[in-house]
Amino acid sequence: MVPLSVALLGVFLLIIVIVIATGVRVVPQAHAYVVERLGGYLTTWQVGLHFMIPIIDRIERRISMKEQVVDFDPQAVITRDNVTMEVDTVVFFQITDAKAFCYGVQNPLSAIENLTATTLRNVIGDLELDESLTSRDIINTRIRAVLDEATDPWGIKINRVELKDIKPPKGIQEAMEKQMRAEREKREAILRSEAEKASAILTAEGQKQKKILEAEADKEASIRRAEGDKEASIRRAEGEAAAILSVQQATAEGLRMINEATPSEAALKLRAFETFEKVADGQATKIIIPSEIQNLAGITSAITEITRK
Repeated sequence: MVPLSVALLGVFLLIIVIVIATGVRVVPQAHAYVVERLGGYLTTWQVGLHFMIPIIDRIERRISMKEQVVDFDPQAVITRDNVTMEVDTVVFFQITDAKAFCYGVQNPLSAIENLTATTLRNVIGDLELDESLTSRDIINTRIRAVLDEATDPWGIKINRVELKDIKPPKGIQEAMEKQMRAEREKREAILRSEAEKASAILTAEGQKQKKILEAEADKEASIRRAEGDKEASIRRAEGEAAAILSVQQATAEGLRMINEATPSEAALKLRAFETFEKVADGQATKIIIPSEIQNLAGITSAITEITRK
């Protein structure tokens, strides 16, 4: 039978083991645990192995240190030109101080949502409809600056604020669509006009270039034709000159031969008669007979003499 003291010791050791086991905690990555002792803040556990005293110490809150995204419900806002529209916002934030986040505000997410809604109304209220639709970056920056400053005591860092959607009233949307359609038609008409203008300019340039090329071709043809006529004239003149030179040479040769033959007076008169005969065959109506060949008897006797020889 086990003595009572041994049994009590075993129970005591078992209790100690249970207490130690229940007091061991492991904090995972990107998390922080806020620990209280007897209802008061004790410390903040970071990543790793930690020990706590059961019953006396307790984990108040387990906090994720990762960046978080909160998509709030659309908020109704009024622009400076009295247009009511709904804006859907998305807030990206990260907890930087676990203690401040745990004890700074009762409901941090609700506080961020309400602060975002009021800041959004203030920012949009200073802008007109067109400005609010085209100035999203400015709106995001201004809201983020206000939220970051307001949430700093709560241990929260506002990284980004994005306007997820902006919904103007239906009538405004229809008017905007008509305006956009008119703008597109206007741009289409302008582009068509510019295209037609460019086409006309190109056509005119083509016609101009064509006329220039035709004129240059005609000029070159005229030059070649003139050069050909010039060459033909030169060749014709050279041929005529050569013919004249040949005639002159033949005449000179004939005169030389005549001079060398020492023709008689009768032969010269006969040659004159032949020349007269050629003149008489023409169309002339008047013939002047030289005095040297008027004596037909002398010519006849000369012919007879030459024939006999």
